[in-house]
Amino acid sequence: MLFIDAPVGAGFSYSKSFDGYYTTDRKTVANLYNFLQKWIIDHSEFTENQIYIGGGSYAGIFIPVLAQKIYDGNEAGLKPHFNLKGYVLGSPKTDSYLDVNSKVLAAHRLTLISDVLYKSAKASCHGNYVNIDTTNERCMMDVEAVDELISGININQVLEPLCTSGYLKPKKVDRDQRILMRTPNNFLHSLPTNSALWCRDYEYVFVEIWANDPSVRETLHVREGTKGYWTLCNTSDLAYTKDILSTIDYHRNLSKTRLRALIYCADLDLSIPHIGTQEWIRSLNFTLDDSWRAWFVDAQVAGYTERYKYDNFYMTYSSVKGAGHEADLYKPKEVYNMIDRWFAYYPL
Repeated sequence: MLFIDAPVGAGFSYSKSFDGYYTTDRKTVANLYNFLQKWIIDHSEFTENQIYIGGGSYAGIFIPVLAQKIYDGNEAGLKPHFNLKGYVLGSPKTDSYLDVNSKVLAAHRLTLISDVLYKSAKASCHGNYVNIDTTNERCMMDVEAVDELISGININQVLEPLCTSGYLKPKKVDRDQRILMRTPNNFLHSLPTNSALWCRDYEYVFVEIWANDPSVRETLHVREGTKGYWTLCNTSDLAYTKDILSTIDYHRNLSKTRLRALIYCADLDLSIPHIGTQEWIRSLNFTLDDSWRAWFVDAQVAGYTERYKYDNFYMTYSSVKGAGHEADLYKPKEVYNMIDRWFAYYPL
């Protein structure tokens, strides 16, 4: 199993030139493809092994494009040939509109906003909470009200505390910085200085200590001098341009292949709501091959799943019950069982 730090600057990855840190979605895909080519060439004994590529959150932008690039390369006869079998995505960012727009309905279903406000917002905004007409005062007011109501919620996992260094106070939300537009990376808050609440971020403190230990870096073969202090969410080294706004068409193109796809989401994640993910999956107009049902771990419901088919392509959707953004962090046992069964072609 290969774990790749991407884009360049993330994790222990680095560029030999300053300009290399100026990157984009498409450059990241190209870098990943080049890495895989070099790795297979250097490790030819793995050439025939089945390959699955996967990732979570923003990797929902990279992975489908990378899968398409690998498939196209194989079709064009490029060497080395990759024995690509499918891809896996967890809580994937997919479409810059749907991912954000679905947050209002998701917040309503999670009872974070009232029926009255939801109905008003839906009517006044005509179901569009992203590209708002600034002259539509009723819609602007409704969206601001939604923003204010969820501003004190941890959108990565709505049942867990929102870890901040101070108390949140109701305030008018800047219309250009709406809560709905925030991404998961914005929620790695600094640790509170005086709070009795348990905070998931506490668990990450030891990761940072571990990753900066010289013996750990030596064991991981991190090249000396290539990386300064490791941080959990490194944005200082990144000059990043998002040049892929949607990967729905890539999923549609991949449905013309014989690949498989597993898409799983957390049911308590408001950053990339499962509602938006299910909406873009339905937009592909695949045939429902296995109807909505529960799947189990240790005789307990672990989530719900359904499977879609288009010719020889299969896409399995699964929810993970009680999990937050990047479900494996919250429900590792359940996610392991889910993926293990899927790899083995067993029903979830």
